[in-house]
Amino acid sequence: MAENFLHFMASQAERRIAQAQKEGAFEHLPGEGRPLDMEDDSHVPPELRMAFKVLKNAGYVPPEIADRKEVSTILDLLEHCEDGAEKVRQMQKLDVILMRMNSRRERSVALTEHDPYYENVVRRISLLKKLP
Repeated sequence: MAENFLHFMASQAERRIAQAQKEGAFEHLPGEGRPLDMEDDSHVPPELRMAFKVLKNAGYVPPEIADRKEVSTILDLLEHCEDGAEKVRQMQKLDVILMRMNSRRERSVALTEHDPYYENVVRRISLLKKLP
């Protein structure tokens, strides 16, 4: 049922985008014809921006970001994994990563109902339970 709803919402969004495009809603927007600025560093203090940019260009990713990416990857693997033993290994790996994240922080990374990430995890786990 959830998949049907998501499919319906996606098709509605696509339809509205196509209609807006047909009506010219995307023409003459600010910045038209220029590349998008994909590096929004407004949340970084000005005195740290250059250092962060150098680290980013060198391929450094903060451990917190790397852990979140790894959690996301594991959740993707769990969604598509059919081997029970592999699911257990991935869930153990997820536990280790969450413990590592907890050890680095003063407050727990336990997901709460009010955390937007919580909803994503619950949705993915719900989909996993439906797998054979």
